[in-house]
Amino acid sequence: MTVRVAVFTEPHRGASYDDQLRFARLCEAGGFDAFLRADHYRAMGDEPGLPGPTDAWLTLAALARETSRIRLGTLVTSATFRLPGPLALMVAQVDQMSGGRVDLGIGAGWYEREHIAYGIPFPGVGERFDRLAEQLEIVTGLWRTPVGETYSWAGEHYRLVDAPALPKPVQQPGPPIIVGGRGPKRTPDLAARYADEFNMPFTSVEETAEAYDRVREACDRAGRAESGRAPLVLSAGIVVAIGRTDAEAHRRAAPLHVKSALPPEDPVVGSPAQLVDRIGEFAAIGATRVHLRLIELDDLDHLELIATEVLPQLDGTR
Repeated sequence: MTVRVAVFTEPHRGASYDDQLRFARLCEAGGFDAFLRADHYRAMGDEPGLPGPTDAWLTLAALARETSRIRLGTLVTSATFRLPGPLALMVAQVDQMSGGRVDLGIGAGWYEREHIAYGIPFPGVGERFDRLAEQLEIVTGLWRTPVGETYSWAGEHYRLVDAPALPKPVQQPGPPIIVGGRGPKRTPDLAARYADEFNMPFTSVEETAEAYDRVREACDRAGRAESGRAPLVLSAGIVVAIGRTDAEAHRRAAPLHVKSALPPEDPVVGSPAQLVDRIGEFAAIGATRVHLRLIELDDLDHLELIATEVLPQLDGTR
């Protein structure tokens, strides 16, 4: 099977920049396709997440200069955190800094507690999706505007007048955009209109297959194929806790039992062979990329186990 394997991390659980740098470098050395991180400003449970949060795009900018091959990105940036004009600028700059290795995962935002904690406005879900739709239009519009021309936009939530639409990203017409989630209506429609990749996060193969069907139908409604756009990359998130023994796997899975704001998930807890099988199941329903969520950034042996026992069994990962 040909599946690209990315690593997804959650530094808000507790990780410094140096922790993330070490992990990203090991991902690169191990042959993984990408290092992606969450964009959150506090932990999901009662733990403090020491030493505290790190900003996703500040971190990725630094990693862009400290790595050379691996792709870098967010899964996903919250549209509530940044205005779309500055977001387009900062992602384009990080794309330049990395030599064209950035993916922009972006979503509507959902974790109210972190917004309250840091004084970030948190409108209702309908408005958040309206803002996400405008942000996608603006970010892609700025990137596609030819050098020497300006970009303007007048929407319900954002207004841009004669923006220079600079700097330009290395990747053209722009870095790949990832849109994903379990929403049955607006999420598939936004993915069909704006995204390069649709991601279904951390649930069962059956639920993921249903989501893929919805997004394929949305692509048909949007006339994506007729417009000449490339088909959506379909990806799946997998929570991973594997080991050389059952005891080792269950030790790694222990944090999954801690109370959290996250929705129910379908982790792989067991052997490397079980992870290979799960990836194969996702490949069978159309996934060509998987994002493995590894819980502890200081568990470097877990990363090495996947690199040595799982990646060699998957074509196209190196």
